[in-house]
Amino acid sequence: MITEAVSRILSDYASENPGVLTNLARILNHGTLAGTGKMVILPVDQGFEHGPARSFEENTAGYDPAYHFELALEAGCNAHAAPLGALEAAAARYAGEVPLILKLNNHDSLAPDSADPIPSVTGSVKDALRLGCVAVGFTIYPGSARFKTMYQEIRSIAEEAKQNGLAVVIWSYPRGSGLSKKGETAIDVVAYAAHIAAQLGAHIIKVKLPTDHVELEAAKKIYQSIPGTTVAERVKHVVQSAFNGKRMVIFSGGSKSGEEAFYEDIRGIREGGGFGSIIGRNSFQRPRREAIRFLKTVMEIYAG
Repeated sequence: MITEAVSRILSDYASENPGVLTNLARILNHGTLAGTGKMVILPVDQGFEHGPARSFEENTAGYDPAYHFELALEAGCNAHAAPLGALEAAAARYAGEVPLILKLNNHDSLAPDSADPIPSVTGSVKDALRLGCVAVGFTIYPGSARFKTMYQEIRSIAEEAKQNGLAVVIWSYPRGSGLSKKGETAIDVVAYAAHIAAQLGAHIIKVKLPTDHVELEAAKKIYQSIPGTTVAERVKHVVQSAFNGKRMVIFSGGSKSGEEAFYEDIRGIREGGGFGSIIGRNSFQRPRREAIRFLKTVMEIYAG
């Protein structure tokens, strides 16, 4: 049964085909937050991005991709996102039990990173269909001098995904020679990154939680009149920047941090109209029981 909250969200995607709408509904109607219009997704691409030991040694069960499927299921996550190999290792065993998002491009930390990074395409829409996924995921780095390649890659991938009824999730992470380190999470830059992802056709947009810093000189005057003192105010502005909330914006969980501070951020996301969180290391690096308790607390906050 489609709830009023989910129906309202789906109405903002009326131009999409029934397959895309069905798969968006599968994400929104799965797990603890089913039907609420909110979501918590478990992403595990950190092994590819940062290396296996840095990602999984704190909780060695995480070396096994099956562990993350089980964690997502037991905690009641809306979906689980991972690169090709990790999904291939366990998708058949858990077929139909949790909505899957195939991360189609990834970046690694072995080669020296340039000032203008670009991820490699490591999977395909056909792979996502073969594995029974509901969506594909793709990272872009607004601010990188190589932005054109990433934007053109996702345009082509999004077109194919939508034609095949798959939803599109864009990780929009400002990074590159055009930005300072502080600017990567500046309110004006994160809002701009969310808007770019919406313009590129994302159904769900993942961004980092913004700070009150304003990076771009051309934006400083206008941001004097935009409220941004609290997390809720900044989240509200980022969501507004994604077509006035007509595209779902969720926020990254980042590395492990103090629980109470993290929960306060979750309250700010909820109060600012954010659609949820995508929480990786902050969950799977904890012992299993602790991780489940942690994720369920986040879901309780989103559920009000």
